[in-house]
Amino acid sequence: MHQFVTVKPPLLLIAYLAIVTLPLIVSWAVGGPPRPLRDELASGLGMLAFSIILAEFVLSGRFKTISKRIGMDVTMRFHQLMARSALLFALLHPFLYSTSPAGGHRPWDPTRQLTHTTDFVLLSSGIAAFLLLPSLVLFAVYRTQLDYKYEGWRLMHGLGAAVIAMLLLHHAVYAGRYGSQPVMTWLWLGLTILAVGSLFSVYLIVPLFERSRAWHVTSVTQLSPKQWELTVAPDRGAGLDYSAGQFAWLNVGHSAFSLKENPFSISSAPASGTTVSFMIKELGDFTRTVGQIEPGTSAYLDGGYGSLSVEGRTEPGVALIAGGIGIAPLLGILRQMRLTDDPRQVRILYGNRSIAQIVCRDELDAEEVTYVLSEPPADWTGETGVVTPELLDRMFSAAEIKDWVFVICGPAIMMDVVEDHLIRRGTPSHRILTERFDYD
Repeated sequence: MHQFVTVKPPLLLIAYLAIVTLPLIVSWAVGGPPRPLRDELASGLGMLAFSIILAEFVLSGRFKTISKRIGMDVTMRFHQLMARSALLFALLHPFLYSTSPAGGHRPWDPTRQLTHTTDFVLLSSGIAAFLLLPSLVLFAVYRTQLDYKYEGWRLMHGLGAAVIAMLLLHHAVYAGRYGSQPVMTWLWLGLTILAVGSLFSVYLIVPLFERSRAWHVTSVTQLSPKQWELTVAPDRGAGLDYSAGQFAWLNVGHSAFSLKENPFSISSAPASGTTVSFMIKELGDFTRTVGQIEPGTSAYLDGGYGSLSVEGRTEPGVALIAGGIGIAPLLGILRQMRLTDDPRQVRILYGNRSIAQIVCRDELDAEEVTYVLSEPPADWTGETGVVTPELLDRMFSAAEIKDWVFVICGPAIMMDVVEDHLIRRGTPSHRILTERFDYD
């Protein structure tokens, strides 16, 4: 199997900080006539907001090196946090400048001693970005409540971010004290090209590559009243390069350039062959039509992504804790371990609302598994309610909680309860693997 080039998280954080602060460092080196601290702070916040926005393009892109090492969910949560930070810096930036620059009204200051130009044309791009950025962030935060289609939102979010980046580039170069310096102009231009280039990579380069590696649907099987297993096979070639537990972007029945693609966890194992299976629950526009997909339908895959993998780990046991459709990647891990004769002990905790929602029960019953039902039938003799700290304490000894690796996937509230309890009981954070897909 292909070995991913991985970078340690601390190095990624250092690289991120170096990139977003580089314009500040270069502007300080360029220098200029002394100004009040308030004006310098205003310029600094503006530059920092712009560099963070450019870095956001990379954080939201599909880079397997980052995804494999720290997880796509961590990357996206960091993306959300930094977007809010950039918005705050951008909103504060213009209000910190001196309101009456020395020397009276001048459309431009050739000596670069003014805080800013008073030429409205040169300021207009910054004003436009100032108005658009809050809309972009708020639309992302409240996308779920607005019930906006994912594909449409994704396109508007990407294009909106690109427009804001172009406006800020113009504003920084033509209305900024430091931006018009040649070294700063080239720096901003280079960073903008790299940022927008990552967007083109996702929407153009990756689809071009996918066109040469087409797939087709081989089967669609109903596992429960609202859960399906969709299996695809490559038209030619070796298939998908992924680790058990990862996810892929799936595009079924559309052009490789279509925005109608969604991330789904892979439930199959790499060792099972070239076919790839996804477990899909009926939720949105596409998922409600999965049962209507005919074998032979064309498909495209982009993966694997994510860090929900026990490959290469040395813990003596693996705990797989799932809620609902979260069983999908854990099944992939379990299947890979069995196909490769992995000697580690495995214990499964699987929660659902009803007995009808339990999938692949014949396969799971062959393992050490505990089912939990919140709405059990009258004759149910297993665990009832939800996954609780008390249940975890009954299932795992103190030594196992400390030494095993715990892989958790399911509803956010369940994952939070399990993760918080494990940490309180002494499980090191690097032995708790989670992945969330509810982004804004």
